[in-house]
Amino acid sequence: MPVRIRLQRHGKKGKPFYWVVAADSRAKRDGKFLEKLGTYNPNTNPATINLDVDSSVKWLSNGAQPSDTAKRILSYKGVLLKHHLQGGVRKGALTEEQAEEKFNAWVAEKEKSVAGKVEGLDKVKADEAAKKFEAEKAINEKRAADAAAAAAPVAEEAPADSEDAAAASEEE
Repeated sequence: MPVRIRLQRHGKKGKPFYWVVAADSRAKRDGKFLEKLGTYNPNTNPATINLDVDSSVKWLSNGAQPSDTAKRILSYKGVLLKHHLQGGVRKGALTEEQAEEKFNAWVAEKEKSVAGKVEGLDKVKADEAAKKFEAEKAINEKRAADAAAAAAPVAEEAPADSEDAAAASEEE
């Protein structure tokens, strides 16, 4: 039975959400699967990926072939690296501890780069919010100045009208 690691679409129209699954290649896209390996949400920035690394490596070592998109996701989370390192352990080029140490170092570096991207996105969002606030503040000040200017001539006319009214009352 040829097994593929692929994405199974969930979510609603226009807002996709995917499960990463190991499934028989002959099964329907959203049909029967052998094991759910994780989730992928492309709606967030950066995309949210939750993956069971050990199960994914197990399926790869048993011969499962990832689809193109699933291969990119597995690579992004380090599953392909761990699979590669385990191949080195089986051949005797590395010990289990060395492979685990290399994998953990790679994961730490990857988390640092993702955290840097998130921090950059938060900074851009904060800058945009500050610009919007300043623009709104300027508009509000302009409105207040226009309202004060419009109220000033009315205030000047009111005493003139009262003087005219006083002069008219004197004439009577």
